[in-house]
Amino acid sequence: MKLKSIFTHFLVVICLGTLSISAQTTASKEVNSLITKKRKFNKENGYGFRIQLFYGSETNAKTELKSFKIKFPSIKTYIDYSNPPYWKSLVGDYKTRLQADKILNDIKIKFPSAIVVPR
Repeated sequence: MKLKSIFTHFLVVICLGTLSISAQTTASKEVNSLITKKRKFNKENGYGFRIQLFYGSETNAKTELKSFKIKFPSIKTYIDYSNPPYWKSLVGDYKTRLQADKILNDIKIKFPSAIVVPR
């Protein structure tokens, strides 16, 4: 009787272990699927952070970018009109907030109203 009980417990432990491994494999496949989807989204829509110099009229936004290009020629610039009638002057492509904040410190000397924004 005792041997039968030990054998039953042994089978239960083996079955639970097998189920656990199966669940981990399924979870791993789901995680990999999500990572693939996120990479595709980032490739299509962009990711990271930029520094916003100005938000307002078109002429002022373009003026800010011209001034910025003179002072920081190595940093890429963008103009955005996604929220009419307002224009945004944006600069840089930074993967992390920390990278953007480091550059922001230098930019704020010449452009005090600059802020970091998500891309």
